[in-house]
Amino acid sequence: MMTNMMFFVVALLVFAGVTLAKGIRIVPQGQEWIVERLGKYHSTLLPGLNIIIPYLDQVAYKLVTKDIILDVQEQEVITRDNAVILTNAIAFIKITDPIKAVYGVTDFSEAIRNMIMTTLRSIVGEMQLDEALSNRDKIKARLRESIADEAVDWGLTVKSVEIQDIKPSPSMQKAMEMQAAAERERKATVTKAEGEKQSMILQAEARLESARRDAEAQVTLAQGSAEAIKRVTLAIGDQEAPMRYMLGEKYIMAMTKLSESNNAKTVLIPGDLQETLRSVLGRKT
Repeated sequence: MMTNMMFFVVALLVFAGVTLAKGIRIVPQGQEWIVERLGKYHSTLLPGLNIIIPYLDQVAYKLVTKDIILDVQEQEVITRDNAVILTNAIAFIKITDPIKAVYGVTDFSEAIRNMIMTTLRSIVGEMQLDEALSNRDKIKARLRESIADEAVDWGLTVKSVEIQDIKPSPSMQKAMEMQAAAERERKATVTKAEGEKQSMILQAEARLESARRDAEAQVTLAQGSAEAIKRVTLAIGDQEAPMRYMLGEKYIMAMTKLSESNNAKTVLIPGDLQETLRSVLGRKT
């Protein structure tokens, strides 16, 4: 009898201890717990000491109210000009309404992650390749704006969405490198052709200028010769002796230069030398 009594007391104490333990809940800072009574939402436990009714109340969910970091895995996205790029993102969210976060969606983290992925594909799909690669801030702003409303319905606040990386796929990178090389080669060819064209133009202009100056020089020489002849004619008049003297002087100077030449091997004496000398001296030999 005494043994049964002691066993009953011990069992009662154990039951009381378990019951007390189930009724007292200490919630850590940065968390909120959702309590259900008989399978239905009853209350939300805030950080600190909380009392619930054992066996009737149950802590169904433990939510973190600090900022949550969601990493969105890399995915392939096709741009408007059918280029394939790789992009991934990271989101910073915060639970502002635990009840909506628990009962509004099955898994809010997975829901936000998939929404970011689909929205990112939609935004980038409306852009050209160059626009998508150079407008990261624009994509980020549109992405955050697009998912903000849905996040509120799930009791979440999207604090920031960052595009971690956005780059062409390996095959697209190779194609872009080939395109860039072809473009550089084209520019080099055009530059070379322009240089050759400019050189030919300058050479033609130089030849034209040279020909023009040669023509002007010939005209000037012709005019000088004409003027010289005119003046000689006016000075001599009808007299032949001065003219013969001038011609003889020129003749002798030419023969002198010919005889003084380093390459001269033979000196030619004209047959009319006597007649020439008579003309120069003005008397008979």
